[in-house]
Amino acid sequence: MPACGTSAHARYCRCDRPGAGGERAQAALEREAWDGDWYRRAFYDDGTPLGSAAGTECRIDSIAQSWAVLSGAADPVRAEHAMASAERELIRPAEGLALLFTPPFDQTTRDPGYIKAYPPGVRENGGQYTHAGLWLIMAFAALGKGSKAGRLFAMMNPINHARTRSDVHRYKVEPYVVAADISATPPHAGRGGWTWYTGSSGWMQRAGIESILGLRLQSGTLLFDPCIPADWPRFEVTLRHGSARYEIRVENPEGVERGIAEGSLDGESFAGGPLRLQLANDGANHLLLVRLGRQKHSAAGAVSSTEMNA
Repeated sequence: MPACGTSAHARYCRCDRPGAGGERAQAALEREAWDGDWYRRAFYDDGTPLGSAAGTECRIDSIAQSWAVLSGAADPVRAEHAMASAERELIRPAEGLALLFTPPFDQTTRDPGYIKAYPPGVRENGGQYTHAGLWLIMAFAALGKGSKAGRLFAMMNPINHARTRSDVHRYKVEPYVVAADISATPPHAGRGGWTWYTGSSGWMQRAGIESILGLRLQSGTLLFDPCIPADWPRFEVTLRHGSARYEIRVENPEGVERGIAEGSLDGESFAGGPLRLQLANDGANHLLLVRLGRQKHSAAGAVSSTEMNA
């Protein structure tokens, strides 16, 4: 996981939380929530953990793992280990599913809340809940793992659930909009749930545009730090900002997942690091050329960012 203060970490950094109180909360999370291979999801009133390897239902939950990364609050080594566990336990490429947690609630006498009212493997009860799957994509990208982020994004793309006639009969819902959930257990395995789900579609847009393509807008500034699959040779984006138009062309000759080696804006060259570009509203067409590759480091070993004005 990127260290605090780097541009990659700054995407989701929450390190400005209140001092002593935040530090105590962070210490408590590491002491009580770490389960050995992943982070626990919650605790019952009697202190029994949810999302623990010792359990028989809801042994591992994806949200605790993705937000260990996205919050910036978890121990970096543990956070990366937790994401590897989530990939192993929850992502099922052969079935095209990224589960919210597993196994689903079924026989427990405890009351985890309303999700137990759903049948096992349906919606929040151990199915694919799309919000959570998209947060996994964003977490992989935050760790610099563009190939994993890209594969999971493609797997969750609804159009890829309807590529064949048998896929259509399995999925059963519109493949051109985002579904909130996909069932994970027979007889409804692979069946889409609530569609036209704007919350999930918004997170899917952010996962693709911000986390993978690396385009983030902040108060008139473009923060550009792509994290793409290593086998992408290039990509292009057109960005409109007011009356201005930016053509962004990215080349990846070294097959890296992250790292701007050099580039130019309207013929003015820059070298290395994530890019901070103050956008103009000048009615002009601008050309941003970027080459991904190995980044130059400062004497202190940190990757420096580049700030430019259009």
